[in-house]
Amino acid sequence: MDATVALAGNPNSGKTTLFNELTGARQHVGNYPGVTVEKKQGTYTNNGNRFSIVDLPGTYSLTAYSLEEVVARDFLVNEKPGIVVNIVDASNLERNLYLTLQFMEMGIPVCIALNMMDVAETRGIEINTEKLSGLLGIPVIPTIARSGKGKKELMKTVATNIKNRTPAPLAISYGNDIDKALNELEEKIKAHNFLTNIYQARWTALKYLEKDEQVIKLGHETDSSISKEIEQVVQKVSGHLNETLDTYPEAMIADQRYGYINSVLKQGVIKHCQDRNRLQTSDKIDKVVTNRFLGPIIMVAVLIGLYQFTFTYSEMPVGWFESFFGWLGGVADAHLSEGLLKSLIVSGIIDGVGGVLGFVPLIMFMFFGISILEDSGYLARVAFMLDRIFRMFGLHGSSVMAFIVSGGIAGGCAVPGVMATRTLRSPRERLATLLTVPFMNCGAKLPVFALLVAAFFAENEAMIMVIITMTAWLGALLVAKLLRTTIIRGESTPFVMELPPYRFPTFKGLFIHTWERTWQYIKKAGTVILGISIVLWAMMTFPGLPESQTSLFEQKRTALSASAPSSITEEVESAGKDTVLSPKANELKEQFSIIDLQEAESALEYSVAGRLGTALEGLTKLAGFDWRTNIALVGGFAAKEVVVSTLGTAYSLGAVDPEETGSLSETLASAPGWSPLVAMSLIIFTIFYAPCFVTVVCIVREAGSWKWGAFSMIFNTVLAFSLSVAFYQAGSLLGY
Repeated sequence: MDATVALAGNPNSGKTTLFNELTGARQHVGNYPGVTVEKKQGTYTNNGNRFSIVDLPGTYSLTAYSLEEVVARDFLVNEKPGIVVNIVDASNLERNLYLTLQFMEMGIPVCIALNMMDVAETRGIEINTEKLSGLLGIPVIPTIARSGKGKKELMKTVATNIKNRTPAPLAISYGNDIDKALNELEEKIKAHNFLTNIYQARWTALKYLEKDEQVIKLGHETDSSISKEIEQVVQKVSGHLNETLDTYPEAMIADQRYGYINSVLKQGVIKHCQDRNRLQTSDKIDKVVTNRFLGPIIMVAVLIGLYQFTFTYSEMPVGWFESFFGWLGGVADAHLSEGLLKSLIVSGIIDGVGGVLGFVPLIMFMFFGISILEDSGYLARVAFMLDRIFRMFGLHGSSVMAFIVSGGIAGGCAVPGVMATRTLRSPRERLATLLTVPFMNCGAKLPVFALLVAAFFAENEAMIMVIITMTAWLGALLVAKLLRTTIIRGESTPFVMELPPYRFPTFKGLFIHTWERTWQYIKKAGTVILGISIVLWAMMTFPGLPESQTSLFEQKRTALSASAPSSITEEVESAGKDTVLSPKANELKEQFSIIDLQEAESALEYSVAGRLGTALEGLTKLAGFDWRTNIALVGGFAAKEVVVSTLGTAYSLGAVDPEETGSLSETLASAPGWSPLVAMSLIIFTIFYAPCFVTVVCIVREAGSWKWGAFSMIFNTVLAFSLSVAFYQAGSLLGY
């Protein structure tokens, strides 16, 4: 049997854990068409059955308040999966069943995976699953997703029930006033076949009563006259409820749904074996971890531990990668004849892309650490603790998750961070958040930071990374405060969030999350970064030195050969790479190397990119940046990883012997014009300057205007340059 099974549930219900347990490595990640919400699909096979498993975005409701809810609902309506497996947190049954009722109201086949039964047991909660199943009229299977318990029973039930016909929609009484209006609307909708090819008539009426913007918009597009008639009925009942009960239809409907759930649970479904008010393990931990004084100290300690773990354990594999790409460059240099093809492969591809791929182990360890914090539930506590601070700067507590997704700890991406602002109800708070999330240390910036920290701050890597992280957060908050008190004024809105219980992450879950993010980094290096590296190599290679300049360097070589004894010249010219030269011959070879280096640097400066970098140097030298760094930063407007690949290409093209240049960090550490002060100035600039092009496009789409994308590019770059100049000039005055 081949069929589609949709996994749906509240955030933190264990939905993704169950998805990983069912599909393992047989899954792929993409985006839903037209939106950037992540789409996960995988396959599950057993007893001749093959199911396509779709992990829907976590949502509390099917009313279109957020993009995740719209995406989940559209999938159910348009794709019509064979059955929906609703993952329900057994320890929070009342809240989780609210989504279950909405599936049943839609009239789609649903099966409950009653998850986290172990957590419910530790809290003294016993659930009669047979009783619950009988009262709701749908299958209920107890599961523990993190251990795989109940997985086979669940999928066996799915295989049995997926063959059944579509059930009748659940009809709940929402009170006399709502029920009367609902019946009137249902008759009107059926009589005119209004949206009946898409939704059940009763469900469409419910959505109008709940003022669902997406359904109402679709109704206007389908038949505006009928839609207006329905809205008049809704307006009438809304006015009546407001006058008599001081409430609205959507609030009344929600209350009645919870009332229905309570009536079910009170019929012997739940039994509390222990004191319900006792302090749970998660609550006990939270009394320490989220304490006003201890919490921030623990948070910083966790951050230091994360970076210490990352740099300590990634040092050796990073060295292996550097050695591999160094060896690969040497092989290419030895077997390819001189010319543009050799230059492209060695300098453009191997040294460019290899510089980025060399940090794969570090990125992998960083993502592994982040996955532990995320899967354990600690990141939710970080958001909770930072809410008070965020409100001081005019942001909302929900902004914290957007910052973390963007790389607030490290290794995220600004694009989903910008998308995450959709959960913010206030347009002003949302705009302030999406304009400041690009300051976070995304995965694209990490290779730049790792390169500079390894080159100039090797003894204090973890501490420097903590300082970089704190700088990004402080800068983002101060800019947010500036925006909220000037061009985006407005009151802050209250923050409410759910703290999931602490859990031990599963190895399978950690492996999948780490690999997904690492693979995305590798794919980007092999596609986007490769393409940009080749373009920048061409810009740094052409048009090449004019013949007049080339002849000058040839004259220098000729003069040098003539000034040396013929025997010494012959010894140098006939020597191979491994030949041991006499002292005088070695001295002559070094003098030839100096001329070759001067010619290579002149050719690089004369190139299109070199001229651009040199033209900017008059201004950027105030921040300590030379023309090579300028080229890298211009490339960084496309993608921040390009800064590393461009520096690799630039110093490779300017080198005499690629085999002798060592790693890029070693090259920078010994290069003229570089120092810890310059490195830190570049780090500051990288934190704050314009977002990558994809993020800018995303900001434009989310803000609804190109002016905010342009503002982000111009304002961020001016801010970054001003801070870098101030830091570099202050450091220079102090003698650093």
